[in-house]
Amino acid sequence: MKRDFVSRNERAQMDPNSRLDTCVDDKTASAGVVTGVTGNSHTKPVFLLSKASPLSAVESASFSKLATTHNYSALSSRFSAFCASANLLCFPDSSLLTHTDVADCSFSYSCSFKYNFDKRSHTTGIFFRESMLKKGTVMPMPDIQDKLPERSFLPRSISSKLPFSTSKISELKRIFHAGDNSTMETMIVETLSDCEKTPSLGETKRCVGSAEDMIDFAISVLGRRNVAVRTTKNVNGSKQSIMIGSVKGINGGRVMQQSMTCHQRLFPYLVYTCHSVPKVRIYEADILDPNSKAKINDGVAICHMNTSSWNPNHEAFLELGSSPGRIEVCHWIFENDLTWTVAD
Repeated sequence: MKRDFVSRNERAQMDPNSRLDTCVDDKTASAGVVTGVTGNSHTKPVFLLSKASPLSAVESASFSKLATTHNYSALSSRFSAFCASANLLCFPDSSLLTHTDVADCSFSYSCSFKYNFDKRSHTTGIFFRESMLKKGTVMPMPDIQDKLPERSFLPRSISSKLPFSTSKISELKRIFHAGDNSTMETMIVETLSDCEKTPSLGETKRCVGSAEDMIDFAISVLGRRNVAVRTTKNVNGSKQSIMIGSVKGINGGRVMQQSMTCHQRLFPYLVYTCHSVPKVRIYEADILDPNSKAKINDGVAICHMNTSSWNPNHEAFLELGSSPGRIEVCHWIFENDLTWTVAD
């Protein structure tokens, strides 16, 4: 039986030993999935769990019912209560729009920086070579801090009833009270337009607005129910020199034929763009202060081993001085971004 990702309020009423089981279904749990099964030896997806909807079961049912009314008028009439109760971003500041363009482009294989050299100063240092991931290496860490505002996922019982298409902009504007040419409208249109872009050759891509959808998509991409999710623990070391400590290659350091990475998008509720990432090596590395040698972070890095299909003007090649297919390209998993793999 399918088990939806429950709200924080519901989890608080559970037995402590069972709280991490809430994001998996019965079949997944029996396979020992890393997405929250008690007793599993892998790191628990604390961030994913923390983004569960704060709505109670009663509130979820109520807003879900409102989302089925004609033209979403009933839900729109409860706009303020919906925003506050569900922890949504309903009054965005225009400055938020400047936080996404460069980072989003950096992690898109088809992205070109040919006409955007002025933006490179914001992101220099994102990419590095695999040979840097060895104990004792001192290297710069880019700004990995998440600049997007705090939001929560919606329960799938609600998100599945809301429009999510550029063809439904008018309905979304009505629900979220977005005026013409407003920051809210721009935010919605840009995210939906990106979500509707054709995937690169061999890529599988999907935008997800609930934890349940993300987990289901990870399982479908990886072809296994026994999956693991990882992210860099915190932002310590960001924008400064760091030293690499102990390094562990996931999957024994072997190239993985398939993984999945998820990046946040700017939207009223928490939305991620998740896409398949073929032929990668993923590493967990202790990040140390280069002066004291004290551990300050648990870093997760991904190395793309086949860059032959990347845009020649991608920032990685501009930064590392190479071209598609000639080098591997590595980068840290930024704060609140996620990488999914089949569990070791």
